[in-house]
Amino acid sequence: MRVLGELQPQAVFYYFEEISRIPRGSRHTKAISDYLVDFAKARNLTYYQDSDNNVVILKDGTAGYEESEPVIIQGHMDMVCEAEPQADIDMETEGIRLQVQGDFVAADRTTLGGDDGIAVAYALALLDAEDIPHPPLEVVITVDEEIGMLGAYSVDLSMLKGHKMLNIDSDVEGIFLTGCAGGMSLHSQIPVSYAEQSGLELSICVTGLLGGHSGSEIDKEHANADILMGRVFSTLADVTAFGITELSGGAKDNAIPREAKAYVLLPPDSRRAVEAVLYQLNDELKKEYSVTEPTLTVSYRFGDVVQKDMLDFSSVNKIIYFLRMTSNGVQNMCTDGSGLVETSLNLGIMELTKTSFDTVTSVRSSVSTRKTDVAEKVAMLVQMLGGEVTVEGDYPAWEYCEESQVRTQIGEIYRELFGKEATFQSIHAGLECGVLSEKIPNLDCVSFGPDNYDIHTPQERLSISSTERMWRLILEFLKRSK
Repeated sequence: MRVLGELQPQAVFYYFEEISRIPRGSRHTKAISDYLVDFAKARNLTYYQDSDNNVVILKDGTAGYEESEPVIIQGHMDMVCEAEPQADIDMETEGIRLQVQGDFVAADRTTLGGDDGIAVAYALALLDAEDIPHPPLEVVITVDEEIGMLGAYSVDLSMLKGHKMLNIDSDVEGIFLTGCAGGMSLHSQIPVSYAEQSGLELSICVTGLLGGHSGSEIDKEHANADILMGRVFSTLADVTAFGITELSGGAKDNAIPREAKAYVLLPPDSRRAVEAVLYQLNDELKKEYSVTEPTLTVSYRFGDVVQKDMLDFSSVNKIIYFLRMTSNGVQNMCTDGSGLVETSLNLGIMELTKTSFDTVTSVRSSVSTRKTDVAEKVAMLVQMLGGEVTVEGDYPAWEYCEESQVRTQIGEIYRELFGKEATFQSIHAGLECGVLSEKIPNLDCVSFGPDNYDIHTPQERLSISSTERMWRLILEFLKRSK
């Protein structure tokens, strides 16, 4: 039985439920890509699928629209896969367990994938319909947007004829995006060494954080679990020597880490002092983040005296120094009075391996020189500690265009349909529009979407009523694109 079968628009939620059954985390997009191809084949639509799994599907205009300029409908098929610790699900092999909660579609203790599954659902509903008037449609569904716009960079769009694009990858109804920050991912490796030692084992967990999107939520003052673990280590180092045996935190560079875990070995006689400082630190952090992180907790548990390989003194100090000194969070605000973030960083992933301490940091800025500058600061810190940094997914900012037919038309339609003025603004999060603008000459586009809250977290929820309103907006835009 379908969970979303009674929701309107029925075709949109039908396809949203269909694709929610397919695991589609970044770098795991073959199954959803093949689903899109099979969809096109079944309807005799022209399609293109490349080796990276990007998919382009073309559909002729309906009667009276055959010679109209095509409209590009664009989104991405991958999603951020995050789950609550108690969720019994393998998101690499299992689909999303959908729920209806009043006006919202949500998931059972995982991310929903509304970012950007709703774009795919809208596109499939349009391609499947026989009763919707529209110009020729050019649907572009990319892969791996969430890890650096990789699909937007690799996709071949030479077959497209359109220059007007609706990017459906925004999450606040009524706010239409006309520019975005550029970004990159910094992958660092700092070499470490181990020595076999005995000591009292202690597990530490920084948990209960809200997390969020590292672009749109970076200014909300949510705590970063990876950074807080550095503070835990620094506090421990004030009272005792210790060695780290295991360390991990965060799952995606574009999601603010909600949890970090570590195992350390301590001198057995330091237990009382360690308990005292961790209790005090937990109390301090709860007070500091009482508004933005009401459930923040530094939990710990003592184990037995064991003998294990643990990081030596120098390696522990490297990790503490990096976590305490690396740039993180908002670095600069825009100076144009918009109140938007200009430049930020997010230490999204950390992992201790047998040979190195590895991290991934997401860098964003609407000013390319500042993006480079903050990236260089992180690189200099890593290099000072004997490590190396590589850059992945360096994508450009999407710059505002003074003249835009699409912007004017969609603003008029929004006002007529809903009796409200549309808001046009730039966003700190990255969008594929900047990359695609370099591939499609004179591209005229806006980015928008229905209300979708707490994206990239297990609290993500998509508004049903907003999804219906944005569907009406799309249909009216296509109807007037003759």
